[in-house]
Amino acid sequence: MKIEDVRKAYAMPATSPAFPPGPYRFVNREFVVITYRTDMDALRAVVPEPLEVVEPLVKYEFIRMPDSTGFGDYTESGQVIPVQLRKPDGSVEQGGYVHAMYLNDHPPIAGGRELWGFPKKLASPTLDYEIDTVVGTLDYGKVRVATATMGFKHKTLDTGPILASLAMPNFLLKVVPHVDGTPRICELVRYYMTDIHMKGAWTGPAALELHPHALAPVAELPVLKIESAVHYIADMTLALGTVELDYLASK
Repeated sequence: MKIEDVRKAYAMPATSPAFPPGPYRFVNREFVVITYRTDMDALRAVVPEPLEVVEPLVKYEFIRMPDSTGFGDYTESGQVIPVQLRKPDGSVEQGGYVHAMYLNDHPPIAGGRELWGFPKKLASPTLDYEIDTVVGTLDYGKVRVATATMGFKHKTLDTGPILASLAMPNFLLKVVPHVDGTPRICELVRYYMTDIHMKGAWTGPAALELHPHALAPVAELPVLKIESAVHYIADMTLALGTVELDYLASK
């Protein structure tokens, strides 16, 4: 392989990348998002500066993705923390910090980690229906980590607030080690969901149970009170990201 050919590689393995180039379009992406109140000190311990936690809230998500560009058919589960970012001009920007993600498909794990820095780990999430209930589960190996239940389409929602939430920026902590084990990349990354087409949104009674696990520690942000739940389906594009802050350059 010539040097000029090596330089054209965009992912590993260079001769057979684990994922195709982006951006990535999702069709009929189905969400169950349960917003719950948790411990403020626990949130502050995991959200990196300069992001700020304003309220002790977590969005626990189950996402079913039956049709996604290059990634195939898979399911995801994890936690997103509402945050704010103070801009140099003094203004404040609202967004979400992606704290944990567990999914059952290798290409989006590899692509998510290598491109944006998504905190993706291999596990076994599901999002399905049991009679009149939407049920989300997350197993790490054979061990149950999370269970969510929600009444099926009890009330139709106005999609406007959901669209506004999806239009907000999302933030990630991307860490890539050097060959000697020291940090080579340590960045706060910003990304957006774009070209969003809502197909329906509903709410209903919901419950969420999180179990302690050494390697899937979602229960370290404990559920104190369920605040809201939403179930929706949409088409959307995951756009490529930008670097908000290079932590190594700012030392």
